[in-house]
Amino acid sequence: MEANKKMNLVDKYKAVPVSERYWWKVVALGFFGWILMYADRTILNPVMGNIGVEFGLSNAQLGLVNSVFFLAYAATQIPFGILADKVGRKLVIAFGFVLFGVTTYLSGIASAFIVFMLYRILTGVGEGAFYGPSYAISTEAIPTKKLTLGTAIINSGMAFGTSLGYILSSKLVLENGQHWSQPFYIMAVPTVILGILYYTLLKEKVVRPEDQGKEQVNHSTDTKETKNEKVSLKSIFKNKNLVVTFILVFCSIYANFVILTWLPRFLEVERGFAGTSVGFISSLVPWASIPGALILARLSDKYKTTKKFIYFLVPLAIITTFGIAFVTDRTLLIVALIIYGLTGKLALDPILVAFVTKNSPKNSLSTTLSVFNFIGMSGAILAPYITGWIADVTGSMQVGFYLAAVLLLIGMFVFIFIAKDNKQIEAS
Repeated sequence: MEANKKMNLVDKYKAVPVSERYWWKVVALGFFGWILMYADRTILNPVMGNIGVEFGLSNAQLGLVNSVFFLAYAATQIPFGILADKVGRKLVIAFGFVLFGVTTYLSGIASAFIVFMLYRILTGVGEGAFYGPSYAISTEAIPTKKLTLGTAIINSGMAFGTSLGYILSSKLVLENGQHWSQPFYIMAVPTVILGILYYTLLKEKVVRPEDQGKEQVNHSTDTKETKNEKVSLKSIFKNKNLVVTFILVFCSIYANFVILTWLPRFLEVERGFAGTSVGFISSLVPWASIPGALILARLSDKYKTTKKFIYFLVPLAIITTFGIAFVTDRTLLIVALIIYGLTGKLALDPILVAFVTKNSPKNSLSTTLSVFNFIGMSGAILAPYITGWIADVTGSMQVGFYLAAVLLLIGMFVFIFIAKDNKQIEAS
C-alpha cells in the first residue's frame, strides 16, 4: 500500500513531453504574474503621503510599510522554494496568489496603521511563493537557446506592473481625489484569478521538445540520480559563482527599490511634479527597461558573455542612480530615468537569472532561485526604511540615492571574483 502511494507521487510529478508552443503559455502566465505582483507593490508608493496623513506617520514609518512587506516576502523565499521542489511548484504558486489577492483587498479596508501593516506582511508572504517555483517552471519549459530572452519577456511584466501601479494610484487618488484604498480593491480580483489559472493550465514538470530524445536514453539514470540527490543549501553557498551573483543582485535590488519606493515622493516633494505627472514620470524607468531587457537578453543568448554585459550595464546604472538625485533640470532628470531603465535592475535580472540557472546544483533549481531572490530582496527590505530614515534626518532623499549608487559600485567590484575555471560558467 505504502509502495503504491510512493509510486503515485512519482508518477504525479514525472516530467512529461510538451509541444513547442507550451513554453509561450508558461511565459505568458509568468508575465502576467509579475504585472500583478509589481502593480500591487507600486499602488502604495504614490499614495504614501495620503496614508501618512490619515495615520499620522513619519517618512521612516512610511518606509517601514514597504520594509516589513519585503521582509515577509524575502523570509518566505527559501521555505517556499524547498516546498515547491517537494510537493509541486504550481500548487505553491496558486496558494500564494490567492493569499496575496485576498490580503490586498483587506489592506484597503484597514482602519488602523498596525492592521494595515499586518495585511501587507501577509501579502508579502503570498508573493513569496512566486519567484523560485515560477522560474523553475519557466527554466524547464523555455528552449535553452531562448532562455534569457524568455526570462526577459517574463520580467517585462515587472515594468508593466510598475507603470500600472503608479498610474492607477496617481490617477484615482492624486488627480481624481478618491480614497487611497481604491487601487487595492481593483487589484485583488485578477490576482486570485491568475492563481487559479496557474494551477489549471500548467504541467508540474515537463520535457522540452529539444530534450525529448535525450529523455528516452537517459531516463532511468536521471531518475535514479534525481531521487538520491537531496536539496542542499550548503552546496549552493559553496559555489563561488552563485555567491558573488547573490551579492550583486542584493546591490542592484537595493538601488532599484530606493527608486521604486521613493521616486514618486521625491518627484512630488523635491522636484515639484504633481498629479498624474508623478505617475507618468516615475513610469519612465519601467517602460525604458522593456526594450533594454529584451535587446540585451537576445544579445546575451547569442554571445554568452555574462561578465562583459555586467561591466557594461552596472556602470551606467551607477551614474544614472546618482544623477536622478543630483540633477535639478527636468530634462536631464528624465534622461537619467530613461537610461537607468535601460540598464538597471530590470535589464540586468534576466542575465543574472540565466547565469544562476546554469550554475545551480542539480535538483535544487527552485531552492537556488529562491535563495537568489531572498538575498536580492533583502535589499528591498532595507532600502525603503533606510531611505526614509535618511530623509527624516537630513531633510532630503538625495543621500539615500547616493548610497544606492555606492552599493552598486561594490556589487560590480565583487563580480570580478566569479570562478573562471567552473565547468558550468559561460565564456567571459
